[in-house]
Amino acid sequence: MSMTDDHTGDRPPSTGSLAHRVPDLGALELLLAVARLGSLGGAARELGITQPAASSRIRSMERQLGVALVDRSPRGSRLTDAGALVTDWARRIVEAAEAFDAGAQALRDRRDSRLRVAASMTIAEYLLPGWLIALRAERPDTAVSLLAGNSAAVTQRLLSGEADLGFVEGLTVSAGLDSAVIAHDRLIVVTAPSHAWARRRRPLAAEELAATPLILRETGSGTRQVLDAALGGPARPLIELSSTTAVKAAAVSGAGPAVLSELAVGEELAMRRLVRIPVNGIALARDLRAVWPTGHRPTGPARDLLSLTRG
Repeated sequence: MSMTDDHTGDRPPSTGSLAHRVPDLGALELLLAVARLGSLGGAARELGITQPAASSRIRSMERQLGVALVDRSPRGSRLTDAGALVTDWARRIVEAAEAFDAGAQALRDRRDSRLRVAASMTIAEYLLPGWLIALRAERPDTAVSLLAGNSAAVTQRLLSGEADLGFVEGLTVSAGLDSAVIAHDRLIVVTAPSHAWARRRRPLAAEELAATPLILRETGSGTRQVLDAALGGPARPLIELSSTTAVKAAAVSGAGPAVLSELAVGEELAMRRLVRIPVNGIALARDLRAVWPTGHRPTGPARDLLSLTRG
């Protein structure tokens, strides 16, 4: 029986969106396969669908267009005159879609060829190296650049489009950024073994810590933000330095007490180059967060790096 029997009187909608008036790519690819193979069953097999599904898709396309496209007979499937004309148009649409797909793939390849990460100092120095080594194993062709700075600088780079993904240590996330907690950290008070605090038998009181000049990270760092909030006001600076490594070196030298991440001083504590000083009445725990511009969830290598931080 001819496939023209049940729809020659159909009228397609003349208004509405183009998507409702033009067949989808799957239907057009099926029509092209029927034209090439001369068989609806062969076209169905080539596209990995059942013959009943292929017949249904052809009938749906005929109803949508309001013309018969395929005649079926025991000798196979033959395009009608209208079907031959529609097939020529379909070929141009499919070729344009293939060009579109190739262009989109090129954009993805360009995006995936680089990753710009901005991270506050503690994360950049003590956590990111391991994550980036793991990312390298998964994406050996992705070039990664790391911009290290304080949390305020990380925020600025993300909002200005200079970085694809950021990591911060502060208590809050700036407006314009979304975030996810990836790890937890604690700040601790440390001194050189020669400092008087290293010989104390009782924990330091929070008030005494607040009154003592400290070796500190600069204003704008996540470490400084957490410390100031815990003390209920700005800590007293003995020296302000712009990196965790510099603060640690000054403390080891005996310049004075410092407040640093547990992540940063494990080796120094084990080697007794620094001593941990217990403090009562103060909470110095903090969350470490991945951050990105609001509404722009990480994709490609940025998404993969974010996944690795939670592994």
